[in-house]
Amino acid sequence: MATNKLFITTIGGRSFDPLSPAIGDIDIHDIAHSLSLICRANGHFSSFFSVARHCINCSLEAEARGFGVRVRLLCLLHDATEAYVGDMTRPLKRQLPYYCECERQLHGRILERFGIPQEDAAENEIVMEIDNCMLYHEFLLFNGDRLYDDPPEKHIDIEHSEREFSQTKAEFLGMFEKLMTEAGYTC
Repeated sequence: MATNKLFITTIGGRSFDPLSPAIGDIDIHDIAHSLSLICRANGHFSSFFSVARHCINCSLEAEARGFGVRVRLLCLLHDATEAYVGDMTRPLKRQLPYYCECERQLHGRILERFGIPQEDAAENEIVMEIDNCMLYHEFLLFNGDRLYDDPPEKHIDIEHSEREFSQTKAEFLGMFEKLMTEAGYTC
């Protein structure tokens, strides 16, 4: 007889309910591991490019644009929810307001878990602008797709070579620890 499991089991062995997440079940190692294995564009790139690598690049782009440690940290964690609910293509996500609300609440819980105050509207706009910039340049690099008429200016190079997920996971964790320390947040 099948059970009706209403949680996921993380790589760290936690039973995680994505609709009612317990703050203690949110773990940066689970997030880094999962995001390092999830491919951007729902796997429709010419080679593997992880969500974790995208988040790292967003943080590096924020740094190259002169933004402070808090914005860089918010960029690094902007897709952290995907470790628990998966990545969904934008065209579908836009049609699912309940999913978007669940993701928004989970994002808030993730920030709360790490003692990071919720981003304000201006910070959210910066993170979205950087996310959209990286999205454009990733699709151009991996598929030759030009998603916008006016290409956004980017300040970093997007690495095209594949990496072992463990390297990306370690880089994500290292960047998280460094930014948390610089920002003065403790979790």
